[in-house]
Amino acid sequence: MNQSDVFLSGKEILIEEVGKGVTRQILGYDNSLMLVKVSFEKGAVGDMHSHPHVQSSYIESGIFEVTIGGEKQTLVKGDGFFIPSGVSHGLICIEQGAVIDCFTPVREDFLHVK
Repeated sequence: MNQSDVFLSGKEILIEEVGKGVTRQILGYDNSLMLVKVSFEKGAVGDMHSHPHVQSSYIESGIFEVTIGGEKQTLVKGDGFFIPSGVSHGLICIEQGAVIDCFTPVREDFLHVK
């Protein structure tokens, strides 16, 4: 089985730059589930995209304009959103912050980016 360590120290989790003003930390995974923290600088963009994974996300901090399937909303700390498989989505960071993403199944493409 492909999986992360059981306990992960935040100070030791790899921080990957995945776009201009965007970093990612993989917080845990196995073949069926992945938890990821994505941090954004003000003005950073999570380009519109889709994937076969189901995604549920939580706004840990900041303010984001989130677009899902053509519908747009401004979300703040404590808000969340859900993305069904194959639905186009993206966001713009209005105020610096972070989003916690949960995917099922695992985003294997994230494991091969180093």
